[in-house]
Amino acid sequence: MTARSVIKLADWILGIDRTPGAPGPIFELACTTCDEASGASDGKTDPELWAMAHTGRHTDHRSFRSATTAFFRTAPAPGNPLYREH
Repeated sequence: MTARSVIKLADWILGIDRTPGAPGPIFELACTTCDEASGASDGKTDPELWAMAHTGRHTDHRSFRSATTAFFRTAPAPGNPLYREH
C-alpha cells in the first residue's frame, strides 16, 4: 500500500493522544465581565489562582469562562488494513 492509497469504509478510532511525547491538556480561564484571561497553563492550579486574585482586585468580577484544549489522535481500528497489533 502506498502513501497515495485510499481506504474507503475503514474503521478508525478517535481518542485522547496518549502517545509518548504528546502534549497534555491546556487550561485557561477568562473573566466574562472584562475578558481578561489567565493565560494558558498545563495545569488547572495557575488559572484558578489567577481567577481568585482577579476577583480580589475586581470584587464584582465573579464569573469566568473555562477553556480546555485537549489533543486527539486517530488510529486504525481492528479490521482496518492499516491496523497493527502492538
